[in-house]
Amino acid sequence: MSLVIAMDGPSGSGKSSASKGVARALGLRYLDTGAMYRAMTWWMLEHGVPVEDAAAVAARAAEPVLESGTDPDRPTIAVDGTDVSEPIRTRTVTNAVSAVSAVPEVRARLVELQRAAIGAGGIVVEGRDIGTVVAPDAPVKVYLTASEEARAARRARDLAADPGASVAVTQAEQARRDRLDSSRKASPLAKAADAHEIDSTELSLAEVIEAVVRLTKNVD
Repeated sequence: MSLVIAMDGPSGSGKSSASKGVARALGLRYLDTGAMYRAMTWWMLEHGVPVEDAAAVAARAAEPVLESGTDPDRPTIAVDGTDVSEPIRTRTVTNAVSAVSAVPEVRARLVELQRAAIGAGGIVVEGRDIGTVVAPDAPVKVYLTASEEARAARRARDLAADPGASVAVTQAEQARRDRLDSSRKASPLAKAADAHEIDSTELSLAEVIEAVVRLTKNVD
């Protein structure tokens, strides 16, 4: 199957779980582009690159070797041969990723890798600029959202092992990231004009997956 589904939306909207569920339901591959930006951010932090210095980040953006696994049951992300699936989910990386993601050289490199994966067809791609920049011709585009409170609560649950990640703190950090991601000059977080918006606040995961699968029924 050559179907490409673009899944965009802010942090905590449920994109990852829904995208993997849709990929499983339709027998498609799955690509988490956010993990790629997190992996790049993790590498910069590990190598002492000041992430708020766009020029410094740009100068080293070509160095790390990123590999993304596209199995929805076992999605992986490796940097220079090391699996970084867990360390890229820390609050340290989360709070730095918007700065790194805003660097045009980073986006250009990762978009190239993302389009290469999409070119093989049959994939659900989640991110923030998939329907607007990475795959504007995707036949199915979804913009998944939820209330700020619901998104913060979900994210806080993901960070349950971190004692500092209360819902209030998580919501404040999330709001800051939303502002940065929506206002950056390079590929900001935005809903594509032809995307189907789904508010997941009151929906179960199964209902979100069903809604997206339903959208694919009339795709040639």
